[in-house]
Amino acid sequence: MPQAYSTPGLLWRPLALWPRAIRPPLALQHWLTDPGSLTARLIKKSTGKFEVEIVRQFIGRASRNECEVLAIRMSDLVMIREVILKGNNQPWVFARSLLPLASLTGELRHLRKQRTRPLGAFLFSQSHLVRSPIAVAAIQRNHCYVPSTLAESELLWGRRSIFSLHGKHLLVSEVFLPDFVASLALEQA
Repeated sequence: MPQAYSTPGLLWRPLALWPRAIRPPLALQHWLTDPGSLTARLIKKSTGKFEVEIVRQFIGRASRNECEVLAIRMSDLVMIREVILKGNNQPWVFARSLLPLASLTGELRHLRKQRTRPLGAFLFSQSHLVRSPIAVAAIQRNHCYVPSTLAESELLWGRRSIFSLHGKHLLVSEVFLPDFVASLALEQA
């Protein structure tokens, strides 16, 4: 049975568990549930006009919920990487990745210095990548999960899952921003 996990003020659960009446538009649902590389899809959608802008990257502690999902202790340190994925010079996705320091060893140690390279490009180039089921959240504009300058006044939809490489886990969440949702609406028109 799929599980639902909460972050203070957020409920992450499979899209199928969201009531149909409050689900996002169908075009966005396809993006939320696609198990493939979001980076590759964004590059294609932007016809190559894609870039990663770092919001912040630091060593810190995950929230209680993030610790539960990653199966780590509250005292464990993680590298927190927050970026904006831009297409056609517009902010399309806010991405937050948590990489436990214990996972950033061996083949994964270079992820400490990912800079503006998209994390997804690296992850999906790995033949032994394992991904957990995708959980989806509806994020109110005043919730602190997304910087307020990006949220505008709309309800935002995000997704997250755990990626595992060689038994090392990373939690990646991606929140689709208003400019991206507007671009989907234009495609449907």
